[in-house]
Amino acid sequence: MATVETRALTKRFETANAVDGIDLAVREGEFLVLLGPSGCGKTTLLRMLAGLETPSAGEVLIGGRTVTHLPPRARNIAMVFQSYALYPHLSVYRNIAFPLAAVGMPRREVADKVAQAASMFGIQRLLERKPRQLSGGERQRVALARAVVRNPVVFLLDEPLSNLDAKLRTSARDELQQFQRRLGTTTVYVTHDQIEAMGLGDRIAVLDHGRVRQLGTPLEVYHEPADTFVATFLGSPPMNLMDDGPVSCGFRPEHLLPRESFPAGDTVVDFPLAVTRIEHLGADRLVYATLQPPHPQTRVVCRLPSNVPAPLETGRRYEFALRPGELRYFDRETGLKRPAAPT
Repeated sequence: MATVETRALTKRFETANAVDGIDLAVREGEFLVLLGPSGCGKTTLLRMLAGLETPSAGEVLIGGRTVTHLPPRARNIAMVFQSYALYPHLSVYRNIAFPLAAVGMPRREVADKVAQAASMFGIQRLLERKPRQLSGGERQRVALARAVVRNPVVFLLDEPLSNLDAKLRTSARDELQQFQRRLGTTTVYVTHDQIEAMGLGDRIAVLDHGRVRQLGTPLEVYHEPADTFVATFLGSPPMNLMDDGPVSCGFRPEHLLPRESFPAGDTVVDFPLAVTRIEHLGADRLVYATLQPPHPQTRVVCRLPSNVPAPLETGRRYEFALRPGELRYFDRETGLKRPAAPT
């Protein structure tokens, strides 16, 4: 295991910075997720950690050692790509063994390490097959086994689950987290999928335009977003925002409930709204609505769980509410979070 650190790390392409002066410290054994939309710089940052991109400025340190200008093979890291990058003409066994054979490891030792890695991911029966004979989930396991077999101090994973279907992605996410917990290897994982980020990461670094907008635990970045970008990027549906004088006021869809859902005597903030559309999703309902006076007319979304059976119809007005502690406030000019509503 090792720490990973970047200091003012920058990558400039032509006239724009893909990565713009990022300072980041990944703890030993931590699973850190780099989360952000396409083009935010997360993959470029990962490639600089791996040594596949040369920084325009700044430093990369692994295990306290500066590796900024070292080639990938000198960093003792392993990277798993979105495409898995398996050799199509080689068997699964030879794909896993390739990095060991490349450094001249004796055949007996290679066989032992391949067997151990294959057992870890349950792919012993696939060792004689070619990649084209494998499913997407099996290819993903082979790519991970090839990464593990070298005993790297850091794993770098670039959206390794994105090629899987939804059901397999869920099970693969669980397997990936269990495998990382067993090994305890420091891991940096890139994704644009917030569900993956929330489910996998010890901490999440939310990136936008080459900068880290917030770094924190999944619950911190969800419940205490640092700015309006983080507030509206995380969550499905995202946080509702409405203008309220010099601030933007935000609340999560699951916190806005019919007024009668709250016990008598609870302190709540009333939000009358007119329902425009309802989506029934089985476990819950998404209620699309427009806030009514005294609030400014703003479109909002509520997420009602199945145990809140309030009868609702489109085109009608209803009294909704939420607890004051569930409101978040942001500066309208900067978008940055404010500690409380202005007085």
